[in-house]
Amino acid sequence: MVLIAVFGVALLVAVLVSGLAARTVLSTSLLFLLAGALVSDGFLGLIHIAPDDPIVVMTADLALFTVLFTDGMHVSFPALRGAWRSPARALGLGMPLAFVGMAVVTHFLVGLNWTTSLLVGAVLAPTDPVFASAIVGRKEVPARLRQLLNVESGLNDGLALPVVLVLIAAAGPTSPTAESSLGVIGLELLGGLALGMVLPLLVNLLVRVPLLGAEAKLQPLLPLATGVILYAACHLTGANPYLAAFSAGAVLASVSPESKAAFEPLGEALAELSKFAALLVFGALLTPRLFGDLSFGGYVAVVLSIVLIRPASLLISLLRSRIDRREQLVAAWFGPKGFASVVYGLLVLQAGIPEGGQAYTLIAVCIAFSIALHSSSDVPVARLFRVEDLVPLPDDQDESARPDTPAPTPARPADSVPARRAADTHVPATKEI
Repeated sequence: MVLIAVFGVALLVAVLVSGLAARTVLSTSLLFLLAGALVSDGFLGLIHIAPDDPIVVMTADLALFTVLFTDGMHVSFPALRGAWRSPARALGLGMPLAFVGMAVVTHFLVGLNWTTSLLVGAVLAPTDPVFASAIVGRKEVPARLRQLLNVESGLNDGLALPVVLVLIAAAGPTSPTAESSLGVIGLELLGGLALGMVLPLLVNLLVRVPLLGAEAKLQPLLPLATGVILYAACHLTGANPYLAAFSAGAVLASVSPESKAAFEPLGEALAELSKFAALLVFGALLTPRLFGDLSFGGYVAVVLSIVLIRPASLLISLLRSRIDRREQLVAAWFGPKGFASVVYGLLVLQAGIPEGGQAYTLIAVCIAFSIALHSSSDVPVARLFRVEDLVPLPDDQDESARPDTPAPTPARPADSVPARRAADTHVPATKEI
């Protein structure tokens, strides 16, 4: 109950300072992270959480699934058909470059063997939709940049998972999770994609059956029920829940726009709550001992991961793209590590590999630094874009409209998150509630 009480107090404070947070570098994500650290064994000792506690994996898993499900609803398939090149570059070239770069830095600065170093690179290669959405949700940011970050961060979690599992197996673990063969891993990904596509289609068909249909006040619960069933089905069948969540959100929004519109306010609130809960629990793991266990070389590797490896890899992947230089620099900076890396890092820790503890320490510290830096810098970065640069997301435009056409009437900067959401219902403003 202490953990619940702390969560309630932190949530109240977050709501009270949310107006200030929407206009400054203050971040309520960081607030929950610090609250968890403050009440942990390392400081006040009010709660006792270890990395292998089920609540850690459960909260991170639920938060990532919820955010991916809601983020998937903001992906427009018609828009992607005309603007797939930049996300494809980021995923096909930028992500592998970040993976290899982090592995090289880990091997030479931290001293881990090559297999474990590659494993660290795979865990930290995907960006997180939770903290990338802090910039994607601001209307000041051009549409193609928001689309790039949203699609990249939504898909790279599922792409990284098979590599993580294969490298855990190669590192000689004792965990049954890591004994998956390439064939089994492929089936998990295909299963997640299949469930994510088929289940929303079946629900949409059920709604159209005569005598069936959702009452107006209950319509927001239809996508929620779909998500709950999908989450359970993935864990019962072993299918990849993250790929399933993102694909299900995208399919649901495409076949049933009215359900997407009805669910959006509820989905945003659920995503925020799950994110805050996971941040609180993860913060409880960030004890002084954890930071003290990381070597000087490890801290150098963390800094290089955030300020050099991700930016350089994405900039290389976007060479000669249609995205201008300023947008490329913003996309390169916003490569935060988050819940996917937390879940994968816990898999590494629980697998029993020889250097798993060192690898997890490096991963956890990198995630903590990334959350602090990226969630606090979205407002200053968004201010780099003039109001005249405002462009709606492609799914807000007519098919004949060009993606770079400015909006007819520049929008007034909102003073609060609710105001931002009212001004831009198609892109969630997830800078904090």
